[in-house]
Amino acid sequence: MSGRKNTSERRILIYSALLTLGFAVGGIVLGNWVGSMVIIFDGAYSLISLALTLLSLLAATLMARPCSKRFPHGLAALEPIVIAIKATVILGLVCISIYSAINAVFSGGREIDTSIATLFGLINVIGCAFGWAMVAKKNKDIGSGLIAAEVKQWQMDTLISVAVLLGFVTAWMMLQTSLSAYAVYADPVMMLLMAGYFLKVPAVMLKEAVSELLHMSADKSLCKEVKQCVTEVPSNNEVDLTVSSVTKVGNELRIDIDLHLEQQGQIASKDIKKTRYYLAKKLSHLPYKCQLNLSLVG
Repeated sequence: MSGRKNTSERRILIYSALLTLGFAVGGIVLGNWVGSMVIIFDGAYSLISLALTLLSLLAATLMARPCSKRFPHGLAALEPIVIAIKATVILGLVCISIYSAINAVFSGGREIDTSIATLFGLINVIGCAFGWAMVAKKNKDIGSGLIAAEVKQWQMDTLISVAVLLGFVTAWMMLQTSLSAYAVYADPVMMLLMAGYFLKVPAVMLKEAVSELLHMSADKSLCKEVKQCVTEVPSNNEVDLTVSSVTKVGNELRIDIDLHLEQQGQIASKDIKKTRYYLAKKLSHLPYKCQLNLSLVG
């Protein structure tokens, strides 16, 4: 990762951390005040997001360090490790919240101050949507996996806030009708309805991170793009190129290519260097640090 890209990545993470801190404190304080488990969940999620953002910031700083004897291949694996930790923590938070919501439903619901909660929900939606849009926009220029995970965190926080707002509006409307007795169930039921989506997002994040740590084959579309680039490399009558594997680890793309000799014999060193040069040039548009491993196959 270039120094400029790493600096931009850290700047975005610091910005995200400061914004998250504000939502975390506001959510937990107001949630306890009005007695809403969903607002408390929103604040707790933001607080955990802050800790995870600081973890991402640390990872970005370490990943910027050059390779060393101890880490000859660099620290690119820190990215999927951090993302896996993020996904696991978020999954745990969602599961705890679902358990609390089920308990609340069976214990008669929860009364909340819908007027204050609705106002908070509206402010939260606007603020989270702003944070989501800004972080996503900034990541378009650098294509960082860590920032992409941050974008998903903001996406989840925004959708939580939207669900909170809709739930409080629904509860307020119920209080104005003959269904007012059921308004106490709006808060825990709202939490349960959100569970499906919020279990899926971190689960997908965890799956992708683990696949990188296990050096599984990269995404099919990415593999297809790499193979297309290899086929466009100027042909050499003596050598035929075949992509044997493509794996992604953090911001690195590791590509293994077999050089098949058409005839028995040796290939000149300059031809191998020329082939590597053309391959690197063709793959340079990809938003990753490409590592090419060329193997001669008779």
